[in-house]
Amino acid sequence: MQIKWYGQAAFMITSAAGLRIALDPYTPDEIGYAPMNDPADIVLTSSDDDSAHCRHDLVPGDHVWLNTLDAVREGGRKTIAGLDVRAVEAMEIADHPLHEPGANAMYRFEVDGMQIGHMGDVGNDLNDKQVAFFQGVDVLLTLAGGVFTTRLDEVKRLIDATAPKLVIPMHFRTLTYKPRNLHWIETFLSHFDEASEVDFAFGDTVTLTKNDLPDRTRVLVMDYAR
Repeated sequence: MQIKWYGQAAFMITSAAGLRIALDPYTPDEIGYAPMNDPADIVLTSSDDDSAHCRHDLVPGDHVWLNTLDAVREGGRKTIAGLDVRAVEAMEIADHPLHEPGANAMYRFEVDGMQIGHMGDVGNDLNDKQVAFFQGVDVLLTLAGGVFTTRLDEVKRLIDATAPKLVIPMHFRTLTYKPRNLHWIETFLSHFDEASEVDFAFGDTVTLTKNDLPDRTRVLVMDYAR
């Protein structure tokens, strides 16, 4: 499996067989990151009305799209193009200063025998159902910017409770991110022992097999695609 991070909460997951799954694509002019020019077969979004997370129409390729909040409305599970997607409802931060808080979803799916979890755009403390939803996840794509999303100590509580093998931070401030309203990655990493629990990819793409996963939770910080 290959994982590519574009910035914000957007990734491309490519299976060993070549299936391409794009996650939470954004509006480049609004966010500041480059367009997602890689074609996808499937696009998953955490909502259908947040331009920083839902722009499936900007992803190239003859893809199918699932707003994972629809999976929540259909009982928490939906299969799209052969991919089994599970989802749980979440909300943006209750006191959002820019607009009324919107509903979104956190979601998970399996690729090459590894369970991938994506935290979407949740903004509040997590309830027991939401924490339990991520039990058994191997790779957790984790909110790491704090502001406008779940508090970082609460994110750390989720990580400690579910013990994913690999934590990949997303949705944090970078030199490209235009709104400038999130924490830098150092704030997230302050919750870990950087010497023993944190690795750096030094690039926007990593390739993983199940055998590559660590025995205990480690953080892998990726660069964003240019």
